[in-house]
Amino acid sequence: MSAQDPRNKFKTTEYEKQEQSLPGLQSDLTPEPDCGETSYIGHDRLKGFKVLVTGGDSAIGRAAAIAYAKEGADVAINYLPSEEKDAQEVKHVIEEAGQQAVLIPGDVRNEQFNYDMVAEAYEQLGGLDNVTLVAGHQQYHDDIKGFDTQSFAETFETNVYPIFWTVQKALDYLQPGASITTTSSVQGYNPSPILHDYAASKAAIISLTKSLSEELGPKGIRVNCVAPGPFWSPLQITGGQPQSNIPEFGQQTPLGRAGQPVELSGTYVLLAAEESSYTTGQVFGVTGGIQID
Repeated sequence: MSAQDPRNKFKTTEYEKQEQSLPGLQSDLTPEPDCGETSYIGHDRLKGFKVLVTGGDSAIGRAAAIAYAKEGADVAINYLPSEEKDAQEVKHVIEEAGQQAVLIPGDVRNEQFNYDMVAEAYEQLGGLDNVTLVAGHQQYHDDIKGFDTQSFAETFETNVYPIFWTVQKALDYLQPGASITTTSSVQGYNPSPILHDYAASKAAIISLTKSLSEELGPKGIRVNCVAPGPFWSPLQITGGQPQSNIPEFGQQTPLGRAGQPVELSGTYVLLAAEESSYTTGQVFGVTGGIQID
């Protein structure tokens, strides 16, 4: 099969305006994102690995979890209890790939939950080789006066604080050769005026990734980051974007379309796999051509 034009792959000319209450379900999204349920083909690049993914029920986290399983890893996923329907779908795909699936519902804004989540993942999987941090919160506001303290704090409590807590506990278990993968955003480099708090939290994740890599590199643990551009997900229709932006979401990228979560799978797999044994402290942009620097 010849290479496919990236402008046309997964092309959607116009998304339907649609709203869901937080946190949203992928199974109720139109069209439903492609997270690699059938489209991702594994090649045993993570055979025998044990991985924890936060936000693993939908979109980017779901795509990472599915790819890890199809590459031979056992996977624990975290999600909010209200996302159980989506989580059960991911569990089914992981088990169909012949791997163990562990479901750990709970809110990563709770400090103690993060510690318990990592311990449970380690105990149930029988080890821990990679922690992938994807869970995130995004809500737009039309102007700076719309950013109240509570919503600003919630963004950081979801996007940034759990990195500290999860990594702190994971270091009880991670051995030399293990890795940590964080998830930032193109917003960390090119912030939107309607996403002040989200963009700031994603910039913080970039800084954290680099500082953690400096500390943990001498211990043989790699830390890298994925920075997605506009990807179709429940995040967009639960207040992450104004409804007026939905129909042409992602079409301002050089490739002229939004990404599908499966298009991030290869990057997450690469960063967890042995091929990246000399890669740490790096940010990998998967943005449809939007520049990050």
